[in-house]
Amino acid sequence: MTPELPAIIESLLFAADEPLRLETLRGVLDGVDTAAIRQALDDLAAEYEKRGGGFYLLEVAGGYQLRTRPCFHPWIRRLRGSGGERLSRAALETLAIVAYRQPIVRAEIENLRGVDCGGVLRLLLERRLIRVMGRKEIPGRPLIYGTTRQFLEVFELRDLKDLPTLKEIRELAPEEAAVESPQETPKAPPGSKNP
Repeated sequence: MTPELPAIIESLLFAADEPLRLETLRGVLDGVDTAAIRQALDDLAAEYEKRGGGFYLLEVAGGYQLRTRPCFHPWIRRLRGSGGERLSRAALETLAIVAYRQPIVRAEIENLRGVDCGGVLRLLLERRLIRVMGRKEIPGRPLIYGTTRQFLEVFELRDLKDLPTLKEIRELAPEEAAVESPQETPKAPPGSKNP
C-alpha cells in the first residue's frame, strides 16, 4: 500500500455526497486491489477513533462515509438554523412496516396500520426513504414499496440484515413491551361487576 493511499481515499470520502462503495473506490483508484483499499479504510477509521475529533468513518448503506459525531449535532443544528426534519409517529410506523415486510403493497400496510397511508407514503417517497419497486401481478396491479439506500444511511445500517429483531427491540424497551402485551388481565375496580 502506498503511503498516500489513505489520504487519497480520505479526500474521496470528503468529496462524496453519499457512501462510497468499494467498487466505486476500486474504479477510481485504478490498479489498487480491494485488500489495500480495505486496509486504508481500516487505518483511517482507527486514526479517527484515536484522535476523537469531530468526525468518524462509518460503513453504511453498502459503502463508507465520513459522519459528524453525534455529540456535536447541537452545534451543527445551530449552524444550519433548523432542528432537522423529523418524521411523525405515523410516518415512522409506516416506514417500519415497509422495512420489515418489504416488498409490500399499500393495502397490506393499511391493513396493518388500520388507517389510510397515502399521504404518509408520499412523504416517505419524497424523503427518498422508500421507493416503488414495481407492480404486483394481481388485479389492479398495485405499487410495491421497499426501502432505499437513503433509508440505510439515515438509520446507519450497512444493509437490511442490520435491522433489529423483535427480540432485540423487546430487550431495549421491556417496560414498553409489557404495556403493549400485559401478562395478566386487569382486575375490575371494587364494587363493579365482571361481565
